[in-house]
Amino acid sequence: MRPFLTAEWRNLILLTYSVEPSKLQPWLPDGLTLDIIDDRAFVSFVAFDFLRTRVKGLPIPFHINFPEINLRFYVKKGEQRGVMFIKELVPKPCIALVARKLYNEPYEATPMKSFSKIEGSHLIIEHFFEYGGRKHDLKFVADNEPFMPEADSTATFFKEHEWGYGLDHNGKLQQYRVEHPLWRIYPLRKRFHLNVDFGLLYGETWDFLGSKIPYSVLLAEGSAIKVFPGEIA
Repeated sequence: MRPFLTAEWRNLILLTYSVEPSKLQPWLPDGLTLDIIDDRAFVSFVAFDFLRTRVKGLPIPFHINFPEINLRFYVKKGEQRGVMFIKELVPKPCIALVARKLYNEPYEATPMKSFSKIEGSHLIIEHFFEYGGRKHDLKFVADNEPFMPEADSTATFFKEHEWGYGLDHNGKLQQYRVEHPLWRIYPLRKRFHLNVDFGLLYGETWDFLGSKIPYSVLLAEGSAIKVFPGEIA
């Protein structure tokens, strides 16, 4: 099967928070279970760059390179591990429209920009975006020495998922496969900066994340990726 979309996902920031499983029940469809550790479920606030994007092999002018920010949680279908999304933000209305129409994914468009640079031995990643009448931003600084974490580490647990899940327009569970090599991670150099209003972004249910210490913080290198067409799970 040919991929529907090819691109590169680069410099993936993942801030992961442990939550009570009951928090995620309203978003969990029949056929899936939560992927948990020690009776804890998890959500991740993820920011990254979408680069060299092609749809069915074709580049779409002005929609090739852009940032994305999302809130996702971790699920299983049998032994098949994957993620579902609570909301995904991109800067281009056309991207959000296509994702909602074809995959029924919870995409929204809002002004966004991102920057990455190397200063000496440091990699610096910044994201700026507007939502809910407010400006939000985040900044990570890491040593520019990526390494592969252990296979049984929490970093590997949160960054490596082959499957995405959602509901189609008829309310049926659908799945799609994402293919990429294992990702290396960067050693974080300094405490990260996070200026985000989770309540504005995702509703009052998630406002508490703003005062919660993350369970895991990591910056993954990323790679070229392939996303295959969705199918009924």
